[in-house]
Amino acid sequence: MPASFHLFGLVHLAILASVPLFAAALAAVQRRLPAGSRGLRLALALLLFLSSAMYYGYLALNGQLTFPGHLPLELCDASLCLTIIALLTLKPAVFDLVYYWALAGATQSLVTPNLPPSSTAFLSAQFFLDHGLIVVGILYLVWSRQLRPRSGSVGRAMLGLNIYAAFVGTFDFFFKTDYMYLRAKPQTVSLLTFLGPWPWYIVAAEGVALALFWLLYLPFRSGNAKERNSARLREKRDLVTPS
Repeated sequence: MPASFHLFGLVHLAILASVPLFAAALAAVQRRLPAGSRGLRLALALLLFLSSAMYYGYLALNGQLTFPGHLPLELCDASLCLTIIALLTLKPAVFDLVYYWALAGATQSLVTPNLPPSSTAFLSAQFFLDHGLIVVGILYLVWSRQLRPRSGSVGRAMLGLNIYAAFVGTFDFFFKTDYMYLRAKPQTVSLLTFLGPWPWYIVAAEGVALALFWLLYLPFRSGNAKERNSARLREKRDLVTPS
């Protein structure tokens, strides 16, 4: 981690506080706009794209955009792409995945950032910008009531996560990379630090992910249950109503 950055120092705490505050401000503005207004969604999607493009542009300009070590295969890279798609399309199926991946994954990256000692000021700032905007995008969509995770989304998100991890793990095996930390833990302190040695920390991480996903779903559980009950009642009324 760069010497100028202090974990849970004033700068770090300010960054952590700014993410939900920015999302809440965007959601408040969205709720005051006419129904169906897309301007904020499109602007946020563009901002996410430009942030990622700046990162890869920086690597290319500095001769660091190499194969296989600098590919967008981390879970947060997938979350960023899915967040952009969710912002552009409002597809519930996409949101069912990225809601959990982003809030369980990108949030942990913000809390325990994996910044190598050689990281420049630009790369450090860009790291927080990318991960922060992912979380902002998801919270904005939820708090503005444009999308929410549906019933059964925890299972779908876990299935999608494992399919993606299997793909990335295969890549790691053949090219000796460490995307998603499937071959070794990060050097900096993170949740994985406390989950045991390889490969047991991967098994433990499955349980942690399931627990986090379930906790993230709890605020929507009762609302989804009420919707299911209302749908059943409507179906029963339709059945008994003469045509």
